[in-house]
Amino acid sequence: MEKSDQNYSLMEELLAEANRCVACGLCLPHCPTYHLTHSEADSPRGRIALINGVASKHIPLNEKFVQHMDRCLTCRACENVCPSNVAYGRLIDGARVMLRENALPIPEERQGRESRESGLRNFLEQELIAKPARFDRLRPILRLLVNSGLLTLLLRSDTLRRNTLIRSLLFLTKRNLPGQIWRNLYPANHPQCGEVALFLGCVARLIDTETLLSTLVVLNRLGYTVHVPAAQTCCGALYQHSGQMSAAVSLAQQNLRVFEKLNIQAIISTASGCGVQLAEYSSRLGVEFPVPVVDINQFLDAQEWDGVDFVPLPQKIAVHEPCTLRNTLCASNHLYSVLRRIPEIEVIKLPGNDRCCGAAGTYFLDQPEFARALLDEKIRAFEQTGADCLVTANIGCALHIASGLMNSGRNIEVLHPVTLLARQMRIK
Repeated sequence: MEKSDQNYSLMEELLAEANRCVACGLCLPHCPTYHLTHSEADSPRGRIALINGVASKHIPLNEKFVQHMDRCLTCRACENVCPSNVAYGRLIDGARVMLRENALPIPEERQGRESRESGLRNFLEQELIAKPARFDRLRPILRLLVNSGLLTLLLRSDTLRRNTLIRSLLFLTKRNLPGQIWRNLYPANHPQCGEVALFLGCVARLIDTETLLSTLVVLNRLGYTVHVPAAQTCCGALYQHSGQMSAAVSLAQQNLRVFEKLNIQAIISTASGCGVQLAEYSSRLGVEFPVPVVDINQFLDAQEWDGVDFVPLPQKIAVHEPCTLRNTLCASNHLYSVLRRIPEIEVIKLPGNDRCCGAAGTYFLDQPEFARALLDEKIRAFEQTGADCLVTANIGCALHIASGLMNSGRNIEVLHPVTLLARQMRIK
């Protein structure tokens, strides 16, 4: 298909979906950016109207349009309350494809800075994110960086701290970095009751190995053999949400080739952001797994736990519900029932769970002021709970909130529910 034909087809799709919006406004109170700006253009209804206007060529595709599209977190809270069932996630992704194909020139005063940051990001996307096995080779280097004290010196550099992307990467390396080399198969403890596969993700396999290892321990203890195929790659969410649909489809196809070879009951995801992307391969990218993709919390909640004992934990635990788990997978209730298997634990909801924390993939890099405002609300909400610890089911949210707690001087651990389960599980 010629590029002009592809553009026409995209415009037609955008118009068809945008025209389903009846402009009722029920989405406005649920939109994080509308909450911050009180601007109609920063609401789902307003963005749909703008997309409709550009797709129909009634208004120009200019910097103001780009700004309002970029401010969207793609939290999809609006989809849950839309009486017309507008597929807003599909609509905003389509708009970003349109933006990428019709990119505006960068103003001269921003060209140097933006080209440098764009170059670094493109390198990371092409050489690491799309080839996540390379993260495993980086782990020894990062361990040396942390253990030698060089990381502390780097974090003091004003030049590095001013670059949001570099600052975030340096913060990531402060997490525990065990020298894990992934095996292809982790046999179940007897008796075996099934076989599943574990999706590692990209960044998570480098800096969230405790969650992944905890998942293996718990699943093995419940009688599941776990496959961890080495050729699996990034889920593609980062590419899809930035308008790079062909790259997202390519990654999806590679994952399909890897997982369809396995004799498994399900593909388990520990990061809800990846889980949504994998679960929507069929509807969004035309790629369908032969088995269901299931969030680890939902999977564990459905299991028989006969013979599994936990050490009591007399602590108050606040639960943050990631947007992807709450709004799209509709599985946030499983966080609470899984955690309540631990004796003496007090599990409470983090106030404001219906609003995004501001991480939203790379949003905290692209829109740092908005991300910080939303993060500050989460930190204040946590302080009101008096909780000893915070759990969440998405690595991006965990890092974002943990960095906010650290910057506010709070020594609070942020971890995945499955990690807490593994820590309290009695191993006989």
